[in-house]
Amino acid sequence: MPNQTKGKLKVWTRMLPFLQWTPLVNGASLRADAQAGLTNAIIVLPQGVAYALIAGLPPEYGLYAAIIPAIIAALFGSSWHLISGPTAAMSIVVFTSVSPLATPGTAEFIALALTLTLMKGVFQLVLASARLGVLVNFVSHSVVIGFTAGAAVVIVVSQLQNLLGLSLHTKGTFTDNGWQVLSHLSSADPYSLAVGLTTVLGCVLIKKLLPRWPYMLMALALASGLAFILDPTQQQIAMVGAIPASLPPFSMPDLSFSNISALSSGALAISLLGLVEASSIARAIASRSHQRLDDNQEFIGQGLSNVVGAFFSCYASSGSFTRTGVNFTSGARTPMAAIFAAGFLLLILQLFSGMTAWLPIPAMAGLLLVVAWNLIDFHHIKLIVRAAKSETTVLIATFAATLLVALEFAIYAGVILSLVFYLKRTSTPRIVSILPDPDAKHPVFVSAENKRLPYCPQLRIVRIEGSLFFGAVNHVQEYLQNIREPRLLIVGNGMNFVDIVGAQMLLQESIRRQAAGGGLYLCNLKEGVVRTLKRNNLMERLGEDHIFTNKGQAIHRIYDHLDPEICKTCTARIFQECHIAPPSKNITVDQPNAQQKI
Repeated sequence: MPNQTKGKLKVWTRMLPFLQWTPLVNGASLRADAQAGLTNAIIVLPQGVAYALIAGLPPEYGLYAAIIPAIIAALFGSSWHLISGPTAAMSIVVFTSVSPLATPGTAEFIALALTLTLMKGVFQLVLASARLGVLVNFVSHSVVIGFTAGAAVVIVVSQLQNLLGLSLHTKGTFTDNGWQVLSHLSSADPYSLAVGLTTVLGCVLIKKLLPRWPYMLMALALASGLAFILDPTQQQIAMVGAIPASLPPFSMPDLSFSNISALSSGALAISLLGLVEASSIARAIASRSHQRLDDNQEFIGQGLSNVVGAFFSCYASSGSFTRTGVNFTSGARTPMAAIFAAGFLLLILQLFSGMTAWLPIPAMAGLLLVVAWNLIDFHHIKLIVRAAKSETTVLIATFAATLLVALEFAIYAGVILSLVFYLKRTSTPRIVSILPDPDAKHPVFVSAENKRLPYCPQLRIVRIEGSLFFGAVNHVQEYLQNIREPRLLIVGNGMNFVDIVGAQMLLQESIRRQAAGGGLYLCNLKEGVVRTLKRNNLMERLGEDHIFTNKGQAIHRIYDHLDPEICKTCTARIFQECHIAPPSKNITVDQPNAQQKI
């Protein structure tokens, strides 16, 4: 194939990524994808309704969000198994972002939720077009785990009034919801509580006894039957109501400047959270399917799915861990499985929309309690707590912020705290004194502290295990100035880069040691570090004869500059040269440019 044709094909596959996998579609893959899609459609039916209730939207909006975004993300994303749609985390952020501006369930609330969705998609596309998808890497795993655990608690508290059959007017916050429920416990309806607990118990038992069956759907059927027995006239137990049997209708977000300004903070937070959700789920599945992912393309798929979805009554969507996992384990081979899932769900919506009229709201609340419990990743929480205090602090801070402040700010708080700890670690790089191991047959350098080896009275060798940038300069400079030996050799294979401030600090240390009759030497520098030192003649001012390729060459050259009188009385005999011959000459100042000013 000519290079020009290959280039055009590459451009088309980048613009239309589904061209990469459509040639693989055949009869066998279609059967496997259709089976996986049907399973997914059954699973998302109760989930979509439940998530819409969390978001403060009519139940059909949760199903709409599982149709259009799933198709767009499948066609324009990178992962072959990721399925997009409504998620618990997205739903709770939508509710907390929009509820201060409008009453949940109203037309104004719906319009603002769609505006938030459009803004989320635009933000994601901007990040993708600028190839800034790397920003999601700053949202650490501890932030995501802490946020989802906090969101789970917020979901539980927000659904308690539905579980207990209460109708309360709250501010939508964790504290107000909890206080209002506690204040009205005496008014709880026992029938509603029985229906809700039946749903929880049914989910637990069916999942344990029949793990391959749609346990959520079966538990809702049991709860609906109990509700009919307890309240056949539907006077006491509230019902979800019938869903309109229609295609996702065209919608228009509210694009007024005041609303865009009010939603901007939440939109940015929800876009980052959505990208983290989608990319982490896609990577987890790709590690098992051995598919090579294009993160930036996945961000494009997520952005487009939200932009298009906002005009078809779909609120904010992201990668669904449950549906993606089921999709993979059900044998899906291509993204056609997600398209089949959307198609089957649309068919169910057309034929069986009336059955939601029999769904009790307490049963949906019970279902959400199960969803919230599954959101808490106890396994990774234990790992984080055992791993490091800093990550545990980030986890706890994000969790607490999720409960006490607006959810978008909880994400920002976790990210900022993660960056603070990262900067703290990088600003204090580990500095190790190293010496040749006297017990090794071949020249091997080890930590002098660990081996408790004696030091050379004239030469100290240290390895800096971290980059030498402006934030780390003070720490490194203080350490170097406390080294009493006149000559210092810095091994630089642990320094990924040196900025101009770090380079000036090395020059300053070199001049200080030259004035004291010693010198500063460098070896094993990386190419990027060497390039930085060559700028502004820093390499020349440090002295090119003070910079060496490796430790052996450096020690051999520096040895001739040592004071032979001191060597005669030294019993350490650290270097190989110490056993061969005394230093050939005594040079008190190693660099003629010692008096240069910086």
